[in-house]
Amino acid sequence: MIRRRMRAVVVVSEPIAEAGIDALSEVADVVSAVGAGRGELKTLLSNADALVVRSATQVDEDLIADAPKLKVVGRAGVGVDNIDLDAATRAGILVVNAPLANIVSAAEHAMALLLAQARNVAAADATLRGGTWDRKAYVGVELHGKTLGVLGLGKIGTLVSQRASSFGMRIVAFDPYVTAQRARQLGVELVTNPDELYALADFITVHLPKTKETEGLLGRDAFTKMRDGVRIVNASRGGIVDESALAEAIASGKVGGAALDVFASEPLVDSPLFALPRVVLTPHLGASTAEAQVRAGTDVAEAVAAALRGELVMSAVNVDLGREVAEEIQPYLPLVEHLGRVLVALGGGAPALSRLSVSGRIAAFESKALRLSALKGILSGSSDQPISYVNAETRASERGISVDVETHERAVEFQSTVRLTGSISGREITVAGTVGRRGPTLTEVRGLEIELPAHQHLVLIRNADVPGVIGRVGTYIGALGVNIDDMVVGRSKETGAPAMMGLGLDRGLTDDEVAGLRVVEGVTGAEYVGLD
Repeated sequence: MIRRRMRAVVVVSEPIAEAGIDALSEVADVVSAVGAGRGELKTLLSNADALVVRSATQVDEDLIADAPKLKVVGRAGVGVDNIDLDAATRAGILVVNAPLANIVSAAEHAMALLLAQARNVAAADATLRGGTWDRKAYVGVELHGKTLGVLGLGKIGTLVSQRASSFGMRIVAFDPYVTAQRARQLGVELVTNPDELYALADFITVHLPKTKETEGLLGRDAFTKMRDGVRIVNASRGGIVDESALAEAIASGKVGGAALDVFASEPLVDSPLFALPRVVLTPHLGASTAEAQVRAGTDVAEAVAAALRGELVMSAVNVDLGREVAEEIQPYLPLVEHLGRVLVALGGGAPALSRLSVSGRIAAFESKALRLSALKGILSGSSDQPISYVNAETRASERGISVDVETHERAVEFQSTVRLTGSISGREITVAGTVGRRGPTLTEVRGLEIELPAHQHLVLIRNADVPGVIGRVGTYIGALGVNIDDMVVGRSKETGAPAMMGLGLDRGLTDDEVAGLRVVEGVTGAEYVGLD
C-alpha cells in the first residue's frame, strides 16, 4: 500500500501579501492566525511545520516549546529581533528571512530623508498648511558637491551610494567586510575606521545591523569628531544613533540636522527630538511600499517552501555557512547529502570520521556548506531524530561524528566531482558523484564506476560480467510489479573483477524481495538503499 504524504501545515501569524499566501498554498496547508492571541497561536502551532511572522509576533523559547513539529520560522522582512535564534537553533528550527525584499524601498526612503532634511521639506509643508508663506525661513543646502559618509556598504548602503552619486555627491564609506577592489568598482572611497569618515562627511547615513558593537555608535563621542553642521540620516536600525546625544548635538549647533526612520524604542511617543525644527522623523517606513510588501511575502514563502523540502536556504539566519555560498556550489549540496545517506546505507551505520574530497571547478569555492550537507546526509541516514542544516553540526558533535574536507584543482572525468569516504565496521566505503544534465548523479560506488541519477529507491547489484545477467535481473524486478526508472552498468577497472548494476526504482523492495534478487543466476550480491 502506498501512503499519501501529508501536506505540511504553515501558520501565518501576521498579514503578508496575498501573493505570498498563494505561494505557500502550493506546497502546504496555510492556517491564518492573524489577530490571534498567544494562547490560540500556541494551539495552532502544536501541529504546525512552519510559522511565518513579521515583526510583532515574539517567537521566544516559550512559544517554540509548544511547537514540537516546527521546522522553520520565516520572517517576512529583514530583521529577526523578535525571534530567539538560540532557542530556535537548539530545537533544530531553521530561521529564514527576506533579506532582499525591501532593499530598494529602504534605499529610496533613505534618499527621501536625506533630501527632506537638506531642503526642510517637512517643516515648510507644516507651516504652509498653517497659513504661513515664509521662504526665507527654510533655506536649505544642495547635495551636489557634498560628501556623503556611508556607514555600512552592504546591499542597501550600496544602493544609497549609487543614488547619491547621481546627485553629484562624493561618497566615502566604512565597512570592514568590503574590499578595496569592490569599493573602486562602486566608485566609493573606502576608509579604515569611522573616525576617518566623521572627519570628511557633510552628511552621514547609517546602514549597519544592530549589534553590541554598533549600539550607540553615533553618540556623544562620535559627534565631537564630526564636522560642524554635519547632518545625520538613519533608516537602518534603531539604537545605533543615541537619540538623546543627537538632540543635544543639534541644539548646540554641532549637528546641523537629522532625519530618522528608526528608533531605540518603537513606537516612538516621546522624544527630545520632537521639539527640534531641523529634524525629520518618520514611523519606520523603510519597507512600507506596496512592492516591498509583495516581495517580502513571496520571498519568505519561497524560503519556507525550500526549508520544508529539506533544502539549504541561502537566507538562513541561524546557519553558519562562512562566506556567501557560491552559485556554483549550490547544486552540489543535495548531491553531497545524498552521498552521505548512501554511505550510511551501504555500511549499515555512520562512520566516526569521513573524508569529503572536492575536485575540479567547485574546489575553488568555500566548502563549508558542502561539509554541512555531508553531515546532514550521514546523520539523516543513521538517526531517528529529525536532522536539519541547523542542528546537524550539534548532533554530529554529540555523536562524535566529523567530516574532513580536502580539495583538488583537477577532476578526472567531470568538471567537478565530490567523493565521500568513511570506515564502517572496519570496512572503507567510498561513494562519489557529480551534477550532470539530470541533476545529482552517482559516479562511483565501492571503487566501481557507475553513472546513475540519484534516486530515493536504489538497488546496487554485484554480478558476474557475463551475458544474460541484465535480462534476468530485469525480468525478476518486472515480475514484482516494480518499474525500473533507471538502469546503468558499471565495471571495475581491474580485469576479471565483478561488475555492478545500479537500478533506480519507483518503489522500495522488501527484505524478501532483495533476498530473491540475490539468488538470480549471475548475481553475486545485492543491496537495497532506501533514502525516503
